[in-house]
Amino acid sequence: MKFLRSVNPAVAVVAVVALIAAALLLLLPGGGETHVTADFPRALSLYKGSDVRILGVSVGKVDDVTPNGTDVVVKFHYDSKYKVPANAKAVVISPSIVGDRFIQLTPVYRSGPAMKDNATLGLDRTATPLELDEIFGSIDDLTKALGPQGVNKPDATGTGALTRLLDSTAKNFGGQGVQFNQTLQNLSKLTKTLADNKDQLFGTVSEVETFTQALAANDTTVRKFNDSLAAGAGLLAAERTDLAAVLQNLSVAMTQIRSFVADNKQALSVNIKGLNRVSQAFAKNRDALDESLKDAPEALNNLALAYDGNAGTLDTRAAIGETANELVSNPKVVLCALVPDACGPLTSILGVLGLGRPAALSPNPSTTVTTVEPIDRSLGGLVEVN
Repeated sequence: MKFLRSVNPAVAVVAVVALIAAALLLLLPGGGETHVTADFPRALSLYKGSDVRILGVSVGKVDDVTPNGTDVVVKFHYDSKYKVPANAKAVVISPSIVGDRFIQLTPVYRSGPAMKDNATLGLDRTATPLELDEIFGSIDDLTKALGPQGVNKPDATGTGALTRLLDSTAKNFGGQGVQFNQTLQNLSKLTKTLADNKDQLFGTVSEVETFTQALAANDTTVRKFNDSLAAGAGLLAAERTDLAAVLQNLSVAMTQIRSFVADNKQALSVNIKGLNRVSQAFAKNRDALDESLKDAPEALNNLALAYDGNAGTLDTRAAIGETANELVSNPKVVLCALVPDACGPLTSILGVLGLGRPAALSPNPSTTVTTVEPIDRSLGGLVEVN
């Protein structure tokens, strides 16, 4: 009584209010809990009072398990202080082959909207583990499919396809353990090499993608090219007999040319040297050749116009005056040009007669001496002169 009298009345009132609030939270439905209704295809070993967990930690309990036709309706709740994503799924977890199961809410909440109270999860948001009898049933179906009533059914040879496959595999791998081990090691090295060069590999794939995109963007042009290529291939296919004959003749010709070159190697060497000399002469006199090519058509045209068909003559003017003047001014040059082989004797005779000087026959002699240029017998380097 003394202790009660010493308590402050205000503190006693606050304590009573706190106790009443706690009792209301525990007794009133939905107080501090989030309720969820989920449809499961089956609910083996799932009972009222089974755990509801997040990351393996118990946060609630199963309230009711009710069959509903082809599925099972399970009602459960979890503590509202734990947030669960609004799009979370409910999965039945089996910790062992035999024993109770629990409901796992996944994934873990990180951000975004949270699941509200009285939420409903359909069959697309629930999952159950594979049952042991289903596993045994699948194994039984597999053994029947591979057995004598399935793919291994004996045929005309008295053995099944699976038996022959296993026999062949055993024979192929018999005694090949070392090679098979080496193959696996090489495959491991290959995968490691690919992993070490993944950047280059993906770069190559990226370039291939760029190339394929370019082909796709130029689809019409590529199709035309393929059509042209197909047409060319078709033409070659149609003319394959003629092409074969041409290649055969070319082979014979190349054989003969090889024999010809071997037999006339020295003569060909001389001809090639001469051709080189001719080419050099053309290159040295390309200006004169260019001028000749320009003037030659006009000269040939004048020559054609000068021809008299009725009389059978060429009506041209002979430059006798210029030749006479040249003969008077420099008789030695004119005579040597007209008779090259007799140039030496004519030069001696003109010297004896005193006509070798340029002004010997000129009415106005000059003291200037004209030098006679030597005659180019190589025709500008086209022929070889000994």
